[in-house]
Amino acid sequence: MGAIVIDSQQAFEALSEIDEIVRRVRQSRIYDLGSRIMILWGALVFAANIATYLGPRHGGYIWIAVNVVGVICTLVIIASGYSGTGVRRFDFRMLVAYLLFFAFGHFCSTLLGHYTPRQQGAFWTIYFMLFYSIAGLWFGYAFVAIGLGISALTLIGYFYIGEGFPLWMAFVNGGGLILGGLWMRRA
Repeated sequence: MGAIVIDSQQAFEALSEIDEIVRRVRQSRIYDLGSRIMILWGALVFAANIATYLGPRHGGYIWIAVNVVGVICTLVIIASGYSGTGVRRFDFRMLVAYLLFFAFGHFCSTLLGHYTPRQQGAFWTIYFMLFYSIAGLWFGYAFVAIGLGISALTLIGYFYIGEGFPLWMAFVNGGGLILGGLWMRRA
């Protein structure tokens, strides 16, 4: 049996193909985790906006509960996405980043801004979508499209939709995240 001999160009091409496959698998894993997280948050945001519309006096408590549940579920999804894949396990820095993200948003919206509930709804949606768009610069343009689309629709609703703004946001933000998550599953 003879040995197979390849020249340096063939070796380079083979390694390039392997690198491309690794890149596509990594992006696929990111899209899978991202889509599950987006669908989760979409459902939570949809429900919270409907509940806020029906009981506006309880909106603050509704959103605190939704954020706590959402963060816990997101961390579980991320941790489960790393298990059994050979990829590094969940990093404590991710939790710190989440806490800093919420702390900064809270600082801006309550201490600096003193926003009305309507302004809070627009601020938090656009704030979250900023990070989706930024993430898209590294993880795929689907995140950018989703972030910019939901931000634009939020602004349209903020300026042109009256008392039904929470309902608008249920479909734009909640529904948009769900549709975006489903779209990413196809990507």
